[in-house]
Amino acid sequence: MTKLLLVKYSEIHLKGQNRPYFQNLLLKRVKESVRPFTRDVQLYDSRIFIRGILDKEAAMEAVRKVFGVHAVCPAVEMEKADFDAICRVAAQIMAPLSGTFKVRARRADKRYFLDSPEISARIGGFVLANQPNLKVDVHQPEHVLHVEIRDQALLYARELPGVGGLPTGSSGKAMLMLSGGIDSPVAGYMVAKRGVVLSAVHFYSFPYTGELAREKVLSLARILSGFCGVIKTYVVSFTKLQEAIHTHCPPEYTTLVMRRLMVRISDLLAEKEQACALVTGESIGQVASQTMEALAATDLMASRPVFRPLIGFDKIEIIRLAEKIGTYETSSLPYEDCCTVFTPRHPVTRPKIGKVLEAEAAIPEAEALVAVAVETAEVLFIGPEAPLSGDNP
Repeated sequence: MTKLLLVKYSEIHLKGQNRPYFQNLLLKRVKESVRPFTRDVQLYDSRIFIRGILDKEAAMEAVRKVFGVHAVCPAVEMEKADFDAICRVAAQIMAPLSGTFKVRARRADKRYFLDSPEISARIGGFVLANQPNLKVDVHQPEHVLHVEIRDQALLYARELPGVGGLPTGSSGKAMLMLSGGIDSPVAGYMVAKRGVVLSAVHFYSFPYTGELAREKVLSLARILSGFCGVIKTYVVSFTKLQEAIHTHCPPEYTTLVMRRLMVRISDLLAEKEQACALVTGESIGQVASQTMEALAATDLMASRPVFRPLIGFDKIEIIRLAEKIGTYETSSLPYEDCCTVFTPRHPVTRPKIGKVLEAEAAIPEAEALVAVAVETAEVLFIGPEAPLSGDNP
């Protein structure tokens, strides 16, 4: 008898002839997530098996955050020939529980001497006879004992839900514009959940924003990396451009012009990374730069699609998602980012593109400043176990 973790996936089953590609990507990410605990990870018969685990609870928590995982189950693996032994182990698994239960059997080995209903009935009867704190409810049970008959017998009664989605790397690459706020980490999570590899760009304006604000953003990237692996992060000095915008642009246009130049820089960095899209945390009407007209004006600076997965969300919905993925507390730390520097009293909300271009044209050598910002960007590789700075691992 062996204790192990059984990893299930769901959406990958729909991929037809491409299924092995998605399975191998998921297997790679699961191996990465449990590397501190074990190296014994195998894909077999539409399941991933993790054995030899040093810290079961920590391993389960790491695996359930891997995109593509539907559920993680601490299971017992044993010989299937001795059905009496299977019944005894089933009773042991259910011993700590009370309330109602059912047995759900799956006989993958069609040569087995009992079919699925017979397996369920016999094991359920044995558990009922030996565990007085349990009674049967086949319709709405509090507990479900799963029994799978494959090459071996697998038994488990605990199933932790995973985050779902598609394995990282199955849907291309995107560049996340990552601020220190609540919205952009959630947007990155939602796009990464669909199998997209994230790179990130963060803009800082020293001395108007300090080191704590920078470290806050890198901490957010580290939290995201727990779901999708190492995130290559560009930290862009935006001070000279922001000062030039403040000095030369009409006050009501400074926020929009700043946003457009950020998109321009992000687009150039995305070109370096061969990223297919930009990702932002914007939602319609949340702030002045997020009206439909303002969003259309910023999109003109990108040569690739700009994904806004939060476009129709209100703030309460975004906060709930941030709490769910673990970024809300860090995002709420009181360290301002460069978007709050030189904020005008009355920013334009219905910009005309001609006026926007006129405001930008007033900035001396704007393209040269953009080029310098791109070329001098600091490059960091942020992962769950990686330092917040350093070279490519």
